Amino acid sequence: MWAASCLASCCASCTCGLCTSAVAGISNRSARIAYCGLFGLSLIISWILREVAAPLLEKIPWINTYTHTPPKEWFQTNAVLRVSLGNFIFFVVFALMMIGVKDRNDKRDAWHHGGWTAKIVVWALLIVLMFFLPNIVITIYETLSKFGSGLFLLVQVVILLDFVHTWNDAWVEKDEQKWYIALLAVSVICYLAAFSFSGVLFIWFNPSGHDCGLNIFIIVMSMILAFGFGIIALHPQVNGSLLPASVISVYSVYLCYSGLSSEPRDYECNGLHKHSKAVSTGTLVLGMLTTVLSVLYSAVRAGSSTTFLSPPSSPKSGSRRPLIGSNEIEEGKDEKKEKEGSRVSYSYTFFHLIFALASMYSAMLLTGWTSSTSGSSKLIDVGWTSVWVRICTEWATAVLYIWTLVAPLILPDREFS
Repeated sequence: MWAASCLASCCASCTCGLCTSAVAGISNRSARIAYCGLFGLSLIISWILREVAAPLLEKIPWINTYTHTPPKEWFQTNAVLRVSLGNFIFFVVFALMMIGVKDRNDKRDAWHHGGWTAKIVVWALLIVLMFFLPNIVITIYETLSKFGSGLFLLVQVVILLDFVHTWNDAWVEKDEQKWYIALLAVSVICYLAAFSFSGVLFIWFNPSGHDCGLNIFIIVMSMILAFGFGIIALHPQVNGSLLPASVISVYSVYLCYSGLSSEPRDYECNGLHKHSKAVSTGTLVLGMLTTVLSVLYSAVRAGSSTTFLSPPSSPKSGSRRPLIGSNEIEEGKDEKKEKEGSRVSYSYTFFHLIFALASMYSAMLLTGWTSSTSGSSKLIDVGWTSVWVRICTEWATAVLYIWTLVAPLILPDREFS
Protein backbone atom coordinates (compact mmCIF):
# COMPACT_ATOMS: atom_id res chain seq x y z
CA MET A 1 0.00 0.00 0.00
CA TRP A 2 2.84 2.37 0.72
CA ALA A 3 4.00 1.94 -2.88
CA ALA A 4 0.59 2.94 -4.20
CA SER A 5 0.53 5.96 -1.92
CA CYS A 6 4.01 6.93 -3.05
CA LEU A 7 3.00 6.61 -6.70
CA ALA A 8 -0.16 8.64 -6.13
CA SER A 9 1.77 11.37 -4.35
CA CYS A 10 4.32 11.47 -7.15
CA CYS A 11 1.67 11.87 -9.84
CA ALA A 12 -0.30 14.43 -7.87
CA SER A 13 2.75 16.57 -7.15
CA CYS A 14 3.90 16.41 -10.76
CA THR A 15 0.51 17.49 -12.08
CA CYS A 16 -0.98 19.90 -9.57
CA GLY A 17 2.25 21.56 -8.53
CA LEU A 18 3.36 22.29 -12.10
CA CYS A 19 0.02 23.13 -13.63
CA THR A 20 -2.17 24.97 -11.12
CA SER A 21 -0.10 28.15 -11.15
CA ALA A 22 0.44 27.95 -14.91
CA VAL A 23 -3.25 27.82 -15.81
CA ALA A 24 -4.70 30.04 -13.10
CA GLY A 25 -5.00 32.96 -15.50
CA ILE A 26 -5.92 31.11 -18.68
CA SER A 27 -8.22 33.17 -20.88
CA ASN A 28 -10.88 31.92 -23.22
CA ARG A 29 -8.63 32.39 -26.25
CA SER A 30 -5.85 30.24 -24.84
CA ALA A 31 -8.04 27.32 -23.71
CA ARG A 32 -7.02 25.17 -26.67
CA ILE A 33 -3.34 25.77 -25.92
CA ALA A 34 -3.98 24.77 -22.30
CA TYR A 35 -5.50 21.45 -23.39
CA CYS A 36 -2.46 20.91 -25.60
CA GLY A 37 -0.24 21.58 -22.61
CA LEU A 38 -2.20 19.12 -20.49
CA PHE A 39 -1.81 16.48 -23.16
CA GLY A 40 1.91 17.21 -23.42
CA LEU A 41 2.27 16.87 -19.65
CA SER A 42 0.62 13.43 -19.81
CA LEU A 43 3.27 12.37 -22.34
CA ILE A 44 6.04 13.53 -20.01
CA ILE A 45 4.53 11.64 -17.06
CA SER A 46 4.13 8.52 -19.21
CA TRP A 47 7.74 8.71 -20.29
CA ILE A 48 8.99 9.22 -16.71
CA LEU A 49 6.92 6.34 -15.31
CA ARG A 50 8.04 4.16 -18.19
CA GLU A 51 11.58 4.54 -16.88
CA VAL A 52 11.15 4.60 -13.08
CA ALA A 53 7.81 3.07 -12.08
CA ALA A 54 8.63 -0.63 -12.50
CA PRO A 55 10.04 -1.16 -8.96
CA LEU A 56 6.95 0.49 -7.44
CA LEU A 57 4.43 -1.48 -9.51
CA GLU A 58 6.13 -4.74 -8.60
CA LYS A 59 5.11 -4.17 -4.96
CA ILE A 60 1.42 -3.44 -5.70
CA PRO A 61 -0.49 -6.73 -5.16
CA TRP A 62 -3.43 -6.05 -7.54
CA ILE A 63 -0.99 -5.28 -10.36
CA ASN A 64 1.64 -7.94 -9.73
CA THR A 65 -0.79 -10.85 -9.52
CA TYR A 66 1.46 -13.40 -11.19
CA THR A 67 3.13 -16.32 -9.45
CA HIS A 68 6.36 -15.45 -11.19
CA THR A 69 7.06 -11.72 -11.32
CA PRO A 70 6.91 -10.47 -14.92
CA PRO A 71 9.96 -8.74 -16.41
CA LYS A 72 10.60 -5.05 -15.93
CA GLU A 73 9.33 -4.24 -19.42
CA TRP A 74 5.86 -5.56 -18.55
CA PHE A 75 5.53 -3.05 -15.70
CA GLN A 76 6.80 -0.24 -17.94
CA THR A 77 4.09 -0.99 -20.47
CA ASN A 78 1.47 -1.27 -17.75
CA ALA A 79 2.38 2.14 -16.29
CA VAL A 80 2.17 3.87 -19.66
CA LEU A 81 -1.21 2.32 -20.42
CA ARG A 82 -2.65 3.37 -17.06
CA VAL A 83 -1.63 7.01 -17.56
CA SER A 84 -3.00 6.88 -21.09
CA LEU A 85 -6.32 5.45 -19.85
CA GLY A 86 -6.73 8.26 -17.33
CA ASN A 87 -5.99 10.84 -20.02
CA PHE A 88 -8.39 9.09 -22.41
CA ILE A 89 -11.26 9.07 -19.90
CA PHE A 90 -10.72 12.76 -19.12
CA PHE A 91 -11.05 13.84 -22.75
CA VAL A 92 -13.87 11.41 -23.58
CA VAL A 93 -15.94 12.74 -20.67
CA PHE A 94 -15.46 16.28 -21.93
CA ALA A 95 -16.32 15.19 -25.48
CA LEU A 96 -19.60 13.71 -24.24
CA MET A 97 -20.34 16.79 -22.15
CA MET A 98 -19.87 19.10 -25.13
CA ILE A 99 -22.17 17.29 -27.57
CA GLY A 100 -24.50 19.81 -29.19
CA VAL A 101 -22.76 22.98 -28.00
CA LYS A 102 -23.27 25.50 -30.81
CA ASP A 103 -23.66 28.77 -28.97
CA ARG A 104 -21.32 30.67 -26.67
CA ASN A 105 -24.28 31.37 -24.40
CA ASP A 106 -24.52 27.66 -23.60
CA LYS A 107 -23.43 27.07 -20.00
CA ARG A 108 -21.20 24.24 -21.13
CA ASP A 109 -19.08 26.73 -23.07
CA ALA A 110 -17.83 28.02 -19.72
CA TRP A 111 -16.96 24.45 -18.70
CA HIS A 112 -14.84 24.12 -21.83
CA HIS A 113 -12.93 27.37 -21.30
CA GLY A 114 -12.82 27.84 -17.53
CA GLY A 115 -12.41 26.05 -14.22
CA TRP A 116 -8.84 24.98 -14.85
CA THR A 117 -7.89 24.34 -11.26
CA ALA A 118 -10.76 21.88 -10.91
CA LYS A 119 -9.94 20.32 -14.27
CA ILE A 120 -6.33 19.65 -13.32
CA VAL A 121 -7.36 18.14 -10.00
CA VAL A 122 -9.86 15.83 -11.73
CA TRP A 123 -7.31 14.94 -14.41
CA ALA A 124 -4.66 14.10 -11.79
CA LEU A 125 -7.12 12.03 -9.74
CA LEU A 126 -8.17 10.07 -12.82
CA ILE A 127 -4.56 9.16 -13.59
CA VAL A 128 -3.93 8.12 -9.97
CA LEU A 129 -7.15 6.05 -9.84
CA MET A 130 -6.08 4.14 -12.94
CA PHE A 131 -3.34 2.52 -10.83
CA PHE A 132 -6.03 0.91 -8.65
CA LEU A 133 -7.77 -0.85 -11.55
CA PRO A 134 -7.29 -4.60 -12.16
CA ASN A 135 -5.07 -5.71 -14.99
CA ILE A 136 -7.98 -7.01 -17.09
CA VAL A 137 -9.24 -3.44 -17.57
CA ILE A 138 -5.82 -2.34 -18.82
CA THR A 139 -5.68 -5.32 -21.18
CA ILE A 140 -9.04 -4.39 -22.69
CA TYR A 141 -7.97 -0.77 -23.04
CA GLU A 142 -4.74 -1.83 -24.74
CA THR A 143 -6.70 -3.76 -27.37
CA LEU A 144 -9.04 -0.82 -27.96
CA SER A 145 -6.06 1.51 -28.19
CA LYS A 146 -4.79 -0.26 -31.28
CA PHE A 147 -8.02 0.53 -33.10
CA GLY A 148 -8.18 4.06 -31.66
CA SER A 149 -4.62 4.68 -32.80
CA GLY A 150 -5.61 3.71 -36.32
CA LEU A 151 -8.42 6.27 -36.23
CA PHE A 152 -6.00 8.92 -35.04
CA LEU A 153 -3.66 8.14 -37.93
CA LEU A 154 -6.59 8.57 -40.34
CA VAL A 155 -7.38 11.94 -38.76
CA GLN A 156 -3.74 12.89 -39.35
CA VAL A 157 -4.17 11.98 -43.01
CA VAL A 158 -7.26 14.17 -43.36
CA ILE A 159 -5.47 17.06 -41.67
CA LEU A 160 -2.45 16.61 -43.95
CA LEU A 161 -4.68 16.62 -47.04
CA ASP A 162 -6.41 19.77 -45.82
CA PHE A 163 -3.03 21.40 -45.16
CA VAL A 164 -1.47 20.68 -48.56
CA HIS A 165 -4.57 21.83 -50.46
CA THR A 166 -4.69 25.03 -48.38
CA TRP A 167 -0.98 25.59 -49.00
CA ASN A 168 -1.37 25.10 -52.74
CA ASP A 169 -4.43 27.38 -52.98
CA ALA A 170 -2.70 30.12 -50.99
CA TRP A 171 0.24 30.25 -53.43
CA VAL A 172 -1.92 29.96 -56.54
CA GLU A 173 -4.16 32.82 -55.41
CA LYS A 174 -1.16 35.17 -55.36
CA ASP A 175 -1.18 34.83 -59.17
CA GLU A 176 2.45 35.83 -59.57
CA GLN A 177 5.13 34.10 -61.59
CA LYS A 178 7.53 33.78 -58.67
CA TRP A 179 4.96 31.82 -56.68
CA TYR A 180 4.33 29.48 -59.60
CA ILE A 181 8.07 28.91 -59.82
CA ALA A 182 8.15 28.24 -56.07
CA LEU A 183 5.33 25.71 -56.45
CA LEU A 184 7.24 23.91 -59.20
CA ALA A 185 10.51 23.98 -57.25
CA VAL A 186 8.99 22.57 -54.06
CA SER A 187 7.15 19.90 -56.06
CA VAL A 188 10.31 18.78 -57.87
CA ILE A 189 12.30 18.70 -54.61
CA CYS A 190 9.61 16.61 -52.90
CA TYR A 191 9.47 14.13 -55.76
CA LEU A 192 13.25 13.82 -55.90
CA ALA A 193 13.30 13.22 -52.16
CA ALA A 194 10.52 10.62 -52.37
CA PHE A 195 12.12 8.54 -55.12
CA SER A 196 15.66 8.92 -53.76
CA PHE A 197 14.60 7.75 -50.32
CA SER A 198 12.71 4.85 -51.90
CA GLY A 199 16.00 3.76 -53.43
CA VAL A 200 17.64 3.90 -50.02
CA LEU A 201 14.86 1.70 -48.63
CA PHE A 202 15.83 -1.01 -51.12
CA ILE A 203 19.32 -1.02 -49.61
CA TRP A 204 18.12 -1.08 -46.01
CA PHE A 205 15.26 -3.55 -46.27
CA ASN A 206 16.34 -5.86 -49.08
CA PRO A 207 19.68 -7.29 -47.90
CA SER A 208 21.54 -9.41 -50.42
CA GLY A 209 21.25 -13.12 -49.93
CA HIS A 210 17.71 -13.00 -48.53
CA ASP A 211 14.28 -13.42 -50.10
CA CYS A 212 12.53 -10.16 -49.12
CA GLY A 213 9.59 -10.22 -51.50
CA LEU A 214 7.23 -8.55 -49.01
CA ASN A 215 9.55 -5.59 -48.46
CA ILE A 216 10.14 -5.21 -52.19
CA PHE A 217 6.38 -5.24 -52.81
CA ILE A 218 5.74 -2.55 -50.19
CA ILE A 219 8.52 -0.27 -51.48
CA VAL A 220 7.56 -0.70 -55.14
CA MET A 221 3.91 -0.04 -54.28
CA SER A 222 4.96 3.22 -52.60
CA MET A 223 6.84 4.29 -55.73
CA ILE A 224 3.90 3.39 -57.96
CA LEU A 225 1.55 5.39 -55.76
CA ALA A 226 3.87 8.41 -55.83
CA PHE A 227 4.07 8.25 -59.63
CA GLY A 228 0.31 7.76 -59.88
CA PHE A 229 -0.42 10.80 -57.73
CA GLY A 230 1.38 13.04 -60.22
CA ILE A 231 -0.26 11.47 -63.28
CA ILE A 232 -3.77 11.80 -61.87
CA ALA A 233 -3.19 15.32 -60.52
CA LEU A 234 -1.95 16.56 -63.93
CA HIS A 235 -4.75 14.93 -65.93
CA PRO A 236 -6.66 17.56 -67.92
CA GLN A 237 -10.04 16.53 -66.52
CA VAL A 238 -8.84 16.63 -62.91
CA ASN A 239 -8.62 19.89 -61.01
CA GLY A 240 -5.37 18.96 -59.33
CA SER A 241 -1.90 20.34 -58.70
CA LEU A 242 1.59 18.91 -58.50
CA LEU A 243 2.39 20.34 -55.05
CA PRO A 244 -0.17 18.30 -53.07
CA ALA A 245 0.76 15.20 -55.08
CA SER A 246 4.47 15.63 -54.27
CA VAL A 247 3.90 16.28 -50.56
CA ILE A 248 1.59 13.27 -50.22
CA SER A 249 4.24 11.20 -52.04
CA VAL A 250 6.88 12.17 -49.48
CA TYR A 251 4.50 11.37 -46.63
CA SER A 252 3.65 7.98 -48.17
CA VAL A 253 7.32 7.07 -48.51
CA TYR A 254 7.87 8.15 -44.89
CA LEU A 255 5.04 5.84 -43.77
CA CYS A 256 6.63 3.07 -45.84
CA TYR A 257 9.93 3.60 -44.05
CA SER A 258 8.22 3.83 -40.67
CA GLY A 259 6.43 0.54 -41.29
CA LEU A 260 9.48 -1.35 -42.55
CA SER A 261 11.66 -0.07 -39.72
CA SER A 262 9.09 -1.50 -37.28
CA GLU A 263 9.72 -5.04 -38.48
CA PRO A 264 11.02 -7.40 -35.75
CA ARG A 265 14.70 -6.96 -35.04
CA ASP A 266 15.39 -10.63 -35.71
CA TYR A 267 13.66 -10.49 -39.11
CA GLU A 268 16.30 -11.23 -41.73
CA CYS A 269 15.01 -8.55 -44.12
CA ASN A 270 15.27 -5.75 -41.57
CA GLY A 271 18.85 -4.72 -42.27
CA LEU A 272 18.51 -1.25 -40.77
CA HIS A 273 18.87 -2.05 -37.06
CA LYS A 274 21.30 -4.98 -37.33
CA HIS A 275 19.04 -7.12 -35.12
CA SER A 276 19.21 -4.68 -32.21
CA LYS A 277 16.60 -5.12 -29.52
CA ALA A 278 15.29 -1.67 -28.64
CA VAL A 279 14.07 1.27 -30.61
CA SER A 280 16.61 4.08 -30.77
CA THR A 281 15.97 7.19 -28.71
CA GLY A 282 16.00 9.30 -31.86
CA THR A 283 13.22 7.24 -33.44
CA LEU A 284 11.11 7.46 -30.29
CA VAL A 285 11.66 11.21 -29.96
CA LEU A 286 10.78 11.75 -33.62
CA GLY A 287 7.59 9.74 -33.23
CA MET A 288 6.56 11.58 -30.07
CA LEU A 289 7.34 14.94 -31.66
CA THR A 290 5.23 14.04 -34.68
CA THR A 291 2.36 13.09 -32.39
CA VAL A 292 2.53 16.32 -30.39
CA LEU A 293 2.78 18.49 -33.50
CA SER A 294 -0.13 16.72 -35.20
CA VAL A 295 -2.32 17.19 -32.15
CA LEU A 296 -1.34 20.84 -31.84
CA TYR A 297 -2.13 21.37 -35.51
CA SER A 298 -5.47 19.61 -35.01
CA ALA A 299 -6.28 22.10 -32.25
CA VAL A 300 -5.34 25.06 -34.44
CA ARG A 301 -7.31 23.75 -37.41
CA ALA A 302 -10.30 23.13 -35.17
CA GLY A 303 -10.52 26.86 -34.58
CA SER A 304 -10.51 27.87 -38.24
CA SER A 305 -11.86 24.95 -40.25
CA THR A 306 -15.11 25.42 -42.10
CA THR A 307 -15.60 21.76 -42.86
CA PHE A 308 -15.81 18.71 -40.62
CA LEU A 309 -14.10 20.36 -37.66
CA SER A 310 -16.78 23.00 -37.30
CA PRO A 311 -20.13 22.54 -35.58
CA PRO A 312 -23.15 22.17 -37.86
CA SER A 313 -24.75 25.42 -38.76
CA SER A 314 -28.15 26.23 -37.42
CA PRO A 315 -30.96 25.74 -39.92
CA LYS A 316 -31.76 28.63 -42.15
CA SER A 317 -34.80 30.62 -41.24
CA GLY A 318 -37.75 30.82 -43.56
CA SER A 319 -38.76 33.78 -45.63
CA ARG A 320 -39.09 36.96 -43.66
CA ARG A 321 -41.33 39.99 -44.17
CA PRO A 322 -39.26 42.88 -45.50
CA LEU A 323 -38.32 45.36 -42.84
CA ILE A 324 -39.60 48.87 -43.33
CA GLY A 325 -37.39 51.79 -42.39
CA SER A 326 -33.65 52.14 -42.15
CA ASN A 327 -33.64 51.83 -38.36
CA GLU A 328 -35.32 48.46 -38.50
CA ILE A 329 -32.89 47.31 -41.18
CA GLU A 330 -29.91 48.33 -39.05
CA GLU A 331 -31.39 46.63 -36.01
CA GLY A 332 -31.86 43.48 -38.04
CA LYS A 333 -28.22 43.55 -39.17
CA ASP A 334 -26.98 44.11 -35.64
CA GLU A 335 -29.11 41.25 -34.37
CA LYS A 336 -27.78 38.95 -37.09
CA LYS A 337 -24.17 39.87 -36.28
CA GLU A 338 -24.80 39.28 -32.59
CA LYS A 339 -26.23 35.83 -33.28
CA GLU A 340 -23.36 34.90 -35.59
CA GLY A 341 -20.83 36.20 -33.09
CA SER A 342 -22.22 34.01 -30.32
CA ARG A 343 -21.75 30.77 -32.24
CA VAL A 344 -18.79 28.60 -31.30
CA SER A 345 -16.03 28.58 -33.91
CA TYR A 346 -15.25 24.87 -33.74
CA SER A 347 -16.70 21.58 -32.52
CA TYR A 348 -15.78 21.08 -28.88
CA THR A 349 -16.72 17.41 -29.05
CA PHE A 350 -14.45 16.69 -31.99
CA PHE A 351 -11.69 18.74 -30.36
CA HIS A 352 -11.68 16.54 -27.24
CA LEU A 353 -12.02 13.32 -29.26
CA ILE A 354 -8.79 14.24 -31.07
CA PHE A 355 -6.96 14.29 -27.76
CA ALA A 356 -8.61 11.05 -26.60
CA LEU A 357 -7.45 9.23 -29.74
CA ALA A 358 -4.01 10.84 -29.46
CA SER A 359 -3.75 9.47 -25.91
CA MET A 360 -4.24 5.98 -27.31
CA TYR A 361 -1.73 6.52 -30.08
CA SER A 362 0.94 7.93 -27.77
CA ALA A 363 0.55 4.89 -25.50
CA MET A 364 1.06 2.55 -28.45
CA LEU A 365 4.08 4.54 -29.53
CA LEU A 366 5.70 4.43 -26.10
CA THR A 367 5.02 0.71 -25.66
CA GLY A 368 5.86 -0.30 -29.22
CA TRP A 369 2.36 -1.78 -29.79
CA THR A 370 3.34 -4.67 -27.50
CA SER A 371 1.09 -6.76 -25.29
CA SER A 372 1.02 -5.84 -21.62
CA THR A 373 -0.01 -9.40 -20.76
CA SER A 374 3.00 -10.94 -22.36
CA GLY A 375 5.16 -13.00 -20.06
CA SER A 376 8.12 -12.77 -22.36
CA SER A 377 11.41 -11.86 -20.79
CA LYS A 378 12.16 -9.59 -23.71
CA LEU A 379 10.39 -6.46 -24.84
CA ILE A 380 10.41 -6.07 -28.59
CA ASP A 381 9.41 -2.47 -29.15
CA VAL A 382 8.30 -3.18 -32.69
CA GLY A 383 6.32 -5.91 -34.39
CA TRP A 384 4.09 -6.86 -37.28
CA THR A 385 1.12 -5.03 -35.81
CA SER A 386 3.03 -1.77 -36.00
CA VAL A 387 4.20 -2.60 -39.53
CA TRP A 388 0.74 -3.18 -40.93
CA VAL A 389 -0.84 -0.23 -39.09
CA ARG A 390 1.61 2.10 -40.83
CA ILE A 391 1.42 0.40 -44.23
CA CYS A 392 -2.39 0.42 -44.15
CA THR A 393 -2.25 4.09 -43.17
CA GLU A 394 -0.10 4.74 -46.23
CA TRP A 395 -2.60 3.02 -48.48
CA ALA A 396 -5.50 4.82 -46.81
CA THR A 397 -3.68 8.11 -47.45
CA ALA A 398 -3.40 7.20 -51.13
CA VAL A 399 -7.10 6.30 -51.37
CA LEU A 400 -8.22 9.50 -49.65
CA TYR A 401 -5.98 11.72 -51.78
CA ILE A 402 -7.05 10.09 -55.03
CA TRP A 403 -10.67 10.44 -53.92
CA THR A 404 -10.22 14.20 -53.44
CA LEU A 405 -9.09 14.37 -57.08
CA VAL A 406 -11.67 12.14 -58.77
CA ALA A 407 -14.71 12.78 -56.56
CA PRO A 408 -15.83 15.87 -58.59
CA LEU A 409 -15.79 13.71 -61.73
CA ILE A 410 -17.66 10.80 -60.19
CA LEU A 411 -20.21 13.01 -58.38
CA PRO A 412 -20.59 16.07 -60.64
CA ASP A 413 -23.83 17.17 -58.97
CA ARG A 414 -22.19 17.65 -55.59
CA GLU A 415 -20.20 20.69 -54.55
CA PHE A 416 -16.67 20.03 -53.24
CA SER A 417 -14.84 22.87 -51.51
